[in-house]
Amino acid sequence: MRYIKFFFIFFVINYFSFAQRQNPESFLNHKVKKNESLESLTKKYELTENEIIFYNPLIQKIGLKKRMILKIPIYNNQNLVIKSVDSNEYKIHEVRSKETKWRLAYENQTTIKVIDSLNPEIINGLKIGQKIRLPISKVKLKVPEKDSAYNYYKVLPKEGYYRIEKKLGVNQFVLDSLNPNIKNTGIKEGMILKVPLKNSGEMIVKNDLLIDRINLIDSVSKTSKVKLALFLPFKANDIILDSLEQTKSLLIDRNLHTISLDFLRGTKFAIQTASNNGISVDLTVFDTQNDILIINDLLKSNDLSKFNVIVGPLITSNFDFLTSNRGLINIPKISPLSINDVYLRKNVYQSIPRKDFLRNKMIKYLEKKLDSTQNILLVADSTNRKIEDELKKKFPYSLILRPEKEDYLLPELVDSLLLDSVPNKVILESESFPLIASVISQMNAQNNSNRNVQLYTTYRGNAYETENISNKVMGGINFTYPTFYKKLPPENLTDFQDDYIDLYGKLPNKESTRAYDLILDVILRIAFREKLKKSIDIGETQYIENRFFYDKTENESYTNRAFYILQHSGYDIMEIKDWEDETDISN
Repeated sequence: MRYIKFFFIFFVINYFSFAQRQNPESFLNHKVKKNESLESLTKKYELTENEIIFYNPLIQKIGLKKRMILKIPIYNNQNLVIKSVDSNEYKIHEVRSKETKWRLAYENQTTIKVIDSLNPEIINGLKIGQKIRLPISKVKLKVPEKDSAYNYYKVLPKEGYYRIEKKLGVNQFVLDSLNPNIKNTGIKEGMILKVPLKNSGEMIVKNDLLIDRINLIDSVSKTSKVKLALFLPFKANDIILDSLEQTKSLLIDRNLHTISLDFLRGTKFAIQTASNNGISVDLTVFDTQNDILIINDLLKSNDLSKFNVIVGPLITSNFDFLTSNRGLINIPKISPLSINDVYLRKNVYQSIPRKDFLRNKMIKYLEKKLDSTQNILLVADSTNRKIEDELKKKFPYSLILRPEKEDYLLPELVDSLLLDSVPNKVILESESFPLIASVISQMNAQNNSNRNVQLYTTYRGNAYETENISNKVMGGINFTYPTFYKKLPPENLTDFQDDYIDLYGKLPNKESTRAYDLILDVILRIAFREKLKKSIDIGETQYIENRFFYDKTENESYTNRAFYILQHSGYDIMEIKDWEDETDISN
């Protein structure tokens, strides 16, 4: 009873103490340091003790403890100036149109990491009108909206003048002249530096920002030995890997067994490539039989702590079960083929970009390419109403074209909604082959010299993986989509593809090529930095059909952020590079 009375009194006091304040705009996480007190925190954040306790009731029970994480309210009308232990000062900034984290970091002479630490709510990106905290710098540098004479470079760990000059060919004098602040502050990790356009080294450019795309084969330690565990759903003991005839027969029927075999073959080719470059790989294959009970037995009967990395299982549910094992928490575990989101636990790597990530990138592309002068049609089945609603908000002037019985469009309705006078942009959201086939057929029929029709989707799922949809048909309507891989044309054969044809009499498929790219990347990363997580900062890698650019999440897991936006043109499939995603580099 006394506790209830106390809480009531505490609530009343708090209500009248800061009832005049509006609801917090956001919260800042503060980790309590040694010798900090409520009094010092009130001065630091310009709050009352009651305000701090109100949002952190645990203080009332156990007091203020070292390393306690506090929620600090930030109010919209608060002229907040946060002072840290090293006397840096911070200000409130309202995000404007086309502002990005790296531009803000450059202008305020800080790093993206610092900005994210001050604003946990912006980890996934900025929003126009959002109020964020920025460190106050003595020098204010203005980044031009578009300056064709310069690129920008994000400083990696342990980089200074010498390493940057070796990488970019830009000496200290040039760096200092273009970035006058570093004369006083020195070069720091995460800092964005302005560099001449001509000095790009071996890097790629995304949104004017230079990103490493290194050739790991030329960088690895030749004495490295990698221990690799591979979990695949087949009866491995029943497969004679050196039996060409048996292997060919298994490839005829597409199922989990043959997909596993394709993946294993690609893996063995990758190991051979690594071996040719002086890297020894110890491969152990575990047969999951697509059975959680079997996986559980394998975990109990085998010491997996000796492995540098575990790849698989293929199936999302099986992979999630394996990664839930506490004994494997410190071992990197890679989801190799899953297009579904896996559970991002510590040291889990989702090697295929997540569906929502690809969709968000495509939406940003569409926002730059589509406008109210065009006739925009949205076609979505019932399972994609959410993305339909999102697209309608982005393009309020668009029209919704609903399919009949979920799997086809009425030709007369399509004809009435498409226009001759303006470009017709059709966005299709479906993973149903009948509806996809209907839309593609009708858009091609409507596309002519008088009526221009172009087809888009924010997610190209497995329903498009069929020989019944030809490149010529997709090229007629310039089908455009995001994807995690870019299939090479047959005329551009690599050594891997040539060797695969010699052995099996056919081109490697998506799974075998995926295995080759993924496994080779993993092997080279470990050989380069000894541990997989230490290789995350090396930049983007690219192989035959796949790219890898891992981004660390809040759970010490990693997701691949490398992607393509592809467009069919005639018989060809082209990568679209001439667009800027302002949020490409957010971390």
